[in-house]
Amino acid sequence: MSNPSFAGSADAAPAASAEPIRSPGELTQDTLTGDYAGDTPGAPADGPPGGPDDSGPPLGGGGALPRKKAWSMETGFRFFTSAAGMAVLAIIVAIGVFLISKAIPALNANHANFLTYKNWFPGDNPPMFGIGALAFGTVLTAVIALVLSVPVAVGIALCLTHYAPRRVATVLGFTIDLLAAVPSIVFGLWGRDYFQAPVAGLSRWLHTYFGWLPIFGSGGPYGKSILLGSMVLGIMVLPIVTALTRDVFAQTPTMNEEAALALGATKWEMIRTAVIPYGRPGLIAATMLGLGRALGETIALALTLGATFNISADLLGNGGNTIAANIAHNFGEADAIGRGALIASGLVLFAITLVVNVAARAVIFRRREFRASAV
Repeated sequence: MSNPSFAGSADAAPAASAEPIRSPGELTQDTLTGDYAGDTPGAPADGPPGGPDDSGPPLGGGGALPRKKAWSMETGFRFFTSAAGMAVLAIIVAIGVFLISKAIPALNANHANFLTYKNWFPGDNPPMFGIGALAFGTVLTAVIALVLSVPVAVGIALCLTHYAPRRVATVLGFTIDLLAAVPSIVFGLWGRDYFQAPVAGLSRWLHTYFGWLPIFGSGGPYGKSILLGSMVLGIMVLPIVTALTRDVFAQTPTMNEEAALALGATKWEMIRTAVIPYGRPGLIAATMLGLGRALGETIALALTLGATFNISADLLGNGGNTIAANIAHNFGEADAIGRGALIASGLVLFAITLVVNVAARAVIFRRREFRASAV
């Protein structure tokens, strides 16, 4: 008798060997339908890869990148910012061209050295005018205003950022910022009508005890003087310098301050070694911005200076004049040559302000490079 189990095994062996062994992922073709199938996920079911019926992207992804739009928000923003920057330069150039074109006829008619002549007679025949005294008064009043205002502004900024309680600092800072919103004519009227008498008393005291100095040598009368105009101008510049300096000092890294205190430094030593060195570039920028503001002030100085054309080191006596104040005094009554002469003086003031701003940027850039190399 034959063994049934053995016979079944022998009959099944050829059937099992009839189906070929395929590796994982290999495609097989159905003999009845002709379709391809496989055990790999994502394998096409209607034909071999790369066949004529494969209209989709190749396996593994890929395909062309999306085309960049001709106009997008990025392009528009870049165009807007570039146009804004170019507009500033175009405006500066346009101002310079206007001043030069209007000043050339008056300068050609002038019979004096425009840069060194002290008097102002554009209506005479022949016209004679110069900016020697005006430029001297402009620079002198601006420098004295900064000498008076910058130390006070630094002290206020340090008080607001490191000494005063938060509530007091907020109220005091808001009050100081309000001074920047006061019109210059209000400062001028206040200086002429109310501040002039106290400054006259201060002038007498300075002449009594420090009259041996040339700057305090005038014995009177006291009224509209360089000292009065400079003090009013210093009050006007004070909120600008204070606000910028306060913001700079507030950005001092806390770890620098804490490191100085941890080494045993006092509050003043911490400020001297950590706060002021860190904020020195910002302090220089604030000072130069205040200087630019002081150089261009018009109405306040027109009301507090004596409108004279002389070059003197005396600060107490009646006198003093600036380029901007002279323009305010004489533009309404000037003829064609006179207006051209005033515009020519404005061109000089424009150049002085431009030089001051460029110098300030150069100083700040050098300080920034020094700090970067030190770190």
